[in-house]
Amino acid sequence: MPVKSATRKTPRKPLGLLERLAAGPVICAEGYLFEFERRGYLQAGAYVPEVVLEHPQLVEGLHRDFVRAGSDVVEAFTYYAHRAKLKIVGREKDLAKINRAALAIAKKVARATGTLLAGDLCNTSIYATDDAQSHKQARRIFDEQIGWAVDAGVDFIVGETYSFGAEALLALEAIKRAGKPAVITLSVPREGRMREGWTAAETCRRLQDRGADVVGMNCARGPATTLPLLREIRAAVTCHVAALPVPYRTTPAEPTFQSLTDPHGTSGPDGRPFPTALDPFLCNRYEIGEFGKEAFALGARYLGVCCGAGPHHVRSLAEALGRRPAASQYSPDMSKHILFGSDQRLRQDYLEYARRNYRAPAASG
Repeated sequence: MPVKSATRKTPRKPLGLLERLAAGPVICAEGYLFEFERRGYLQAGAYVPEVVLEHPQLVEGLHRDFVRAGSDVVEAFTYYAHRAKLKIVGREKDLAKINRAALAIAKKVARATGTLLAGDLCNTSIYATDDAQSHKQARRIFDEQIGWAVDAGVDFIVGETYSFGAEALLALEAIKRAGKPAVITLSVPREGRMREGWTAAETCRRLQDRGADVVGMNCARGPATTLPLLREIRAAVTCHVAALPVPYRTTPAEPTFQSLTDPHGTSGPDGRPFPTALDPFLCNRYEIGEFGKEAFALGARYLGVCCGAGPHHVRSLAEALGRRPAASQYSPDMSKHILFGSDQRLRQDYLEYARRNYRAPAASG
């Protein structure tokens, strides 16, 4: 009697972006530029991701830290790795090298962790509404970076941080030509409208109508000044909505982190906090968690944190959405603190001392 061969199981294909969004929220960690600048591996001002070539192990490590904190996406660190920006720092010859290296690093982490791999485009820094030559240059920039992303096998492509709605549309057109799902996010200026005068909601509706899979906002605005525009966007479109604010306490009077002023007069050498003296305005992790709950309740499903974020912000966002990522193993447990804990094994005289000396004063009635 012939021996029956064992049945081989076909590995299940991982869910794509749209399938994951249909099932629930997708978290995408951003903020690499600010994080590497703080660590001393990237220059503020130019903000070109040279660290990809100079210290690739650090880029891989940060990707892994963000995934461990709860990110569902590994976004290749190709932000500002385009021809116009590299030319400013004299590294245009490294254009392909930087993009391919960033994508390879991100792919390694994404495939090892079962997360989504995203290509990344951003504002070109040269686009102008009435300058046809700049439109041609922008198309070339987008096509170049998309080509490398497609070669790397990305699951989808992010086009982000656009303050010109028409530039966002150019990026979307290029992504759709490549046949990839498109996430397009806007950086809405201080005035509350795109630089053409379009509202954020109107711009997102135009993007949806041209085939964007996810539309929304990233960068520039903190949680408090992202949410009002997010409500308008959610009401204007039927596709998935993205919300990735910067983790800074922006206000209606100073709605972007570029416009923040420090009342203590301790701003950077050029007289403004942006970009290297923003520390006093930084949101704590719990504020980001609250933002995540509010944005999700509004109907945003693609969620994250942009420039200034650290893994602790991403972990708090994930936990606020009901998740327990690997990094939650080390989420705070103050019950064991020597001064503020509740564990019966702690010295009671220490706890009593803390009650006398460190307890917050009761609010006056």
